[in-house]
Amino acid sequence: MSPTIRPVYREEVGAIAALARTIWAQAYRDIISPAQINYMLAQRYAAPCLLEELARPDIWWDQAFLGARRLGFAATQATATPGEFKLDKLYVHPDTQRQGIGSALLAHVQQRAKARGGKQLILAVNKNNAQAIAAYRKNGFEVRESVCVEIGNGFVMDDFIMARSLV
Repeated sequence: MSPTIRPVYREEVGAIAALARTIWAQAYRDIISPAQINYMLAQRYAAPCLLEELARPDIWWDQAFLGARRLGFAATQATATPGEFKLDKLYVHPDTQRQGIGSALLAHVQQRAKARGGKQLILAVNKNNAQAIAAYRKNGFEVRESVCVEIGNGFVMDDFIMARSLV
């Protein structure tokens, strides 16, 4: 069964934040410290941050459902490079991973980016997140560069920047 994908609405930010907490607790438990997980969740999923992003025309949020169950979400934004979009977030509930939900969200994101003139889609993924890297490779992404970015509070994001053509 294919998921239903639709935008995230303002009144759903609490549900998105709760889903992110559930997903991150499992996805990152062996990759980054609990302190960094909590720090990043507070930075990226606090209601004011989510509401600000939902109000911006250069960012869009989508979510995937099977029936009434919210299974995952994605957030995408235009970059400063013409024709380039960044998949900033793509997460699927651990119970439903490897069932095509992430690929369906990714296909939806690519379609929306192309409709907005997108030529390339990029993303950042933790270098130690082998499962995500494999999923992105399966969906046509290749490593473009390696970065290590300080994010505050003594934490870093040690990531690969991956890219795929949309043309």
